[in-house]
Order: sequence, then structure tokens, then C-alpha cells
Amino acid sequence: MISTRAAARYAKAMLEISIEKGNTDAVNNDMIFISQSVSQSSELKTFLLNPIVKDDIKLNALVEVFASVSEGTKELFKLLSTNSRFEILEGIASEFQKQYEIFKGIERVIVTTAIPMDATLEAKVIDKVKTLAPNKEIIISNIVNPDILGGFILRMGDRQFNASLANQLQVLKRELTN
Repeated sequence: MISTRAAARYAKAMLEISIEKGNTDAVNNDMIFISQSVSQSSELKTFLLNPIVKDDIKLNALVEVFASVSEGTKELFKLLSTNSRFEILEGIASEFQKQYEIFKGIERVIVTTAIPMDATLEAKVIDKVKTLAPNKEIIISNIVNPDILGGFILRMGDRQFNASLANQLQVLKRELTN
């Protein structure tokens, strides 16, 4: 589900409240759980989007399905019921995670390589990324794509560094054909 401005506002409010209460980590874990549950269950997604199902039924179902979540998250369910906005729950969960990572100073980095990265290469990537994003906690995800032939593609936020062999060959081909 696409994140909307309303979802971003709800997520921001949830983050502010969780900061005040000192339970940001617990609420973030709830949002990860909700996001994964909704994205993996087409039945749950359809249920939340169904305009025929009454909001109090949706509220009771969510409280039962997500019984292990914190009270703050259950309050979000009640607010969504009051405002008839259950359709943006997945967007709220996703947006909360983004805002939480900004609050915590977490930088997600995606490294695409032709073969899986080993520990030494991962340490080198972390060191390099720390120079680009000082004072940030770096979380690396490695995607293996043999089509890049060698080298790597590093995605950090909205920046991408393409040092793959496939890219270098493509650049060389363009230079030779011009």
C-alpha cells in the first residue's frame, strides 16, 4: 500500500508519543510486525480495505490478531476506528519505520554484488559508508545479482554508486560507438 500524507502524519504523531513515553523501540517492533503481517496476508489486507466491514469489527479483529502489541499501538487502532482510516494502517507502519530510523540515526545501505559479501568486504563497505554518513548506524543488505559481473552497486538513501563491471562495460561500449 502506498504511503500517503495522512499515513505520514499518523506515523509522526505515533513517533512523538512513543518518544514521550520512552517506548520507541517497542512501537517500532509493533510496526514491523504489522507491516509484515499486512503485506504477507492478502486476507488481512482485503479485510482492512473492505468498506462494508464496520470499523468496530475491524478494531476488535485487529486487537485480537495483534494482541501482543503495546498499548500505544492499540490506541492507534482505536483512533483509526474513530476516523474510519484502517485502509492506511500498512502505510502508517511503513512510514513509522522510516521516521524511526531517521530519529535513531540509522542509515540503510543496499549493496548489490555478483557474489555474496564476506565479513571483510562488509567491514570495508561499512567503513566507507561511515565516511559518507558520519555518526550514523549502518545497516547493510546484500543483494546478489550475477548480471553485474563484478564490482558492486551501492544504494544509500537516494544516492547510488555504480562500480559494477557491467556498468563499466556499458560506458565503454557507448564511448566506442560514439
